[in-house]
Amino acid sequence: MPSGVSVAPLVEPTADGWRVAFAAMASPCELLLQGGDAALARRLGEIAHGEAQRIEHKFSRYRDDSVLARLHASAGEAVEVDAETADLLDFAAHCHALSGGLFDITSGVLRAAWRFDGSDRLPDPAQVTALLGQVGWPRLQWQRPWLTLAPGMQIDLGGIGKEYAVDRTLGLLRAQTGLPVLVNFGGDLIVSGPRLDAAGQPRPWQVGIEPPDRPSASRVPAIVLLHGGALATSGDARRFLLKDGVRYGHVLDPRTGWPVPGTPRSVTVAAPTCTEAGLLSTLALLQGAQAEAFLQAQGVPHWVLN
Repeated sequence: MPSGVSVAPLVEPTADGWRVAFAAMASPCELLLQGGDAALARRLGEIAHGEAQRIEHKFSRYRDDSVLARLHASAGEAVEVDAETADLLDFAAHCHALSGGLFDITSGVLRAAWRFDGSDRLPDPAQVTALLGQVGWPRLQWQRPWLTLAPGMQIDLGGIGKEYAVDRTLGLLRAQTGLPVLVNFGGDLIVSGPRLDAAGQPRPWQVGIEPPDRPSASRVPAIVLLHGGALATSGDARRFLLKDGVRYGHVLDPRTGWPVPGTPRSVTVAAPTCTEAGLLSTLALLQGAQAEAFLQAQGVPHWVLN
């Protein structure tokens, strides 16, 4: 698709409402609306699409007009950021502290060495080691609203951006309608509340959790009954390397620059917000083989697939 071209959301009827589909954040996105009419579904879809695009453009590491591009070009100078960016940086600092340093938004610079394209091409260890000098939350200076990045350092909000967009979008849609709605951005989703049956009684949304490999007739995805809140999934189904029978997932340990060993293929977490669910699923993967034990200790509903 040419840069700057935006395709209007697709609106189609379902058995009891509407489905609106569009692409954003390198993911298929959809809204499910129970009830209402086509005009309402279209308006909600335009709002959701617009918010997803706004957040993607603002925080993309691939655009030269994004907030991140301005920060990366600052060459060691302090940059004042707006309130929304500051809130995300505060959240990133909280995640870093909560994870003991494993969740680190400065580790995105390691993508210069790693290409998780399903091939067997591992990076040169010397290249990874060299990049580690540009990784580490303690190496930057953050005193709201001023951020200073050392030359060569980068930040990557990909680990929290999509879930944040899901939560933001639901808030905007709730201001437009009280009808039951589900917001799904690439498998990270939230619902406004339960659906309603013909008698007006609440019933859950049914959400499938696909196994890491392609589903088959003999492998039915797990079904979650969701009355409220969010689900987020982290895993290596699409981003990995495979070398000599060893699978290298895309979750990197910022201390070593190498994939965390022993991670499950997929972790799904239920939580009140998508941001919280996404954080917990990512923190679980960062625990490697101890992912399920970590989630059990948090006391949250979860599904771990190996």
